[in-house]
Amino acid sequence: MDANLRAVEQLETKVEEEQEEIAHSSSKAASVVTPPLSTASISLSLSTILPTHLLLPPKPSSLLPALPNKIKIPSQVSSLSHLSLSSSSQSPPKSSFRSTFSASPLQAPLPRAPRRSSEPSNLAGVRRSSIVWFRNDLRVHDNECLNTAQNESISVLPVYCFDPRDYGKSSSGFDKTGPYRATFLIESVSDLRRTLQSRGSDLVVRIGKPEIVLVDLAKAIGADAVYAHREVSHDEVRAEEKIEAAMKEEGVEVKFFWGSTLYHLDDLPFKLEEMPSNYGGFREKLQALEVRSTIAALDQFKGLPARGDVEPGEIPTLLDLGLNPTATITQGGKPAANASLVGGETEALQRLRKFAVECQVQPNKGDSSIYGANFSCKISPWLAMGCLSPRYMFDELKKSATRIISASTRKDGGSGPSDTGMNWLMFELLWRDFFRFITKKYSSTKKQLVGSAATACTGALA
Repeated sequence: MDANLRAVEQLETKVEEEQEEIAHSSSKAASVVTPPLSTASISLSLSTILPTHLLLPPKPSSLLPALPNKIKIPSQVSSLSHLSLSSSSQSPPKSSFRSTFSASPLQAPLPRAPRRSSEPSNLAGVRRSSIVWFRNDLRVHDNECLNTAQNESISVLPVYCFDPRDYGKSSSGFDKTGPYRATFLIESVSDLRRTLQSRGSDLVVRIGKPEIVLVDLAKAIGADAVYAHREVSHDEVRAEEKIEAAMKEEGVEVKFFWGSTLYHLDDLPFKLEEMPSNYGGFREKLQALEVRSTIAALDQFKGLPARGDVEPGEIPTLLDLGLNPTATITQGGKPAANASLVGGETEALQRLRKFAVECQVQPNKGDSSIYGANFSCKISPWLAMGCLSPRYMFDELKKSATRIISASTRKDGGSGPSDTGMNWLMFELLWRDFFRFITKKYSSTKKQLVGSAATACTGALA
């Protein structure tokens, strides 16, 4: 009996040495073979299934039935990696031999590409591809949304959507967007595309609801995030909520920015719901507030995502938007007066420079009069479309038109000397800020704001 036990112990030692030699040679082979071998967890009874020539030299067959030991062997069949086979005729094993292979690649796959951090605020993680959704910010200068996407992403897809809900007839029977405004918008979008193309990018244009178009594009390119500027009207806020809900289902982050006013929303010395409902109170609270510095436009933009092969698309015509193109032509066959306003960032910057020159050459009469074309700069259409940033406008005129900055207004809104330090340009742009902030205050769909009616801003709430 002792002799048999010693024979069994020798046999076990021999099996272990042979198994380690097999594992060592197989590990070398696995390091040069792609893909690596999976570790199979197949338990086989030595006496009934495992070929004896792999483990032992020939031994008397009478010794084998006494060995209930099980052993794991490498297998190239990854689909059987968790299959366990054993012989029911054998007694429970005393010990098991385990392979020295590393963990299965199916359980610990190697990363095939760098992945960004799961924390959105962690800027150390670079996004593979992102979408910039242009809205009323059709420019590349002073565009925080566009610049941030460029800095945080490997590739960027700029997109503009002509939303069908913005066209057609309203409940009152009027055009939601008239032919003049639509023409100005089409020209602005075309100019933005040319600017992006000249700097290594492009603009994808679609006709459709953004919550559908953007989701389809995000799936096509595998986007990690959508960047966009926030807007203020009720319908625009609802569109933002629909985008966030749709993107959340796809696991795509939506990042909104503020860039439509002279003063930044985050810099206001009060909470938006506590904003004064009259212009005088609003202006008084902002007297000591500094205007943020403008953001310089990038000279070169990131290329479009290679995945998805997205077509840029054609910029629609008035007919495509359901509008009559002849409405912009007078009976004499000539373009109407409003048709002389050419949309786009390029035209806006040219008009701004021209206005600054006009102000410099006009004599200073000691009051707040501004001598532009017909006593006005007429830049409002470009500000409304976002072709021109109000911060950039103020900053440029502050550098080139000293007389504008020195002109001031009284606290009651009239012209004349004042010690408030508010100049004419600031006064006009601040009125614009008041309308946008008060509209934002009362357009939230998440909660009902209760308060008195805003003074002198009935049109903003319509």
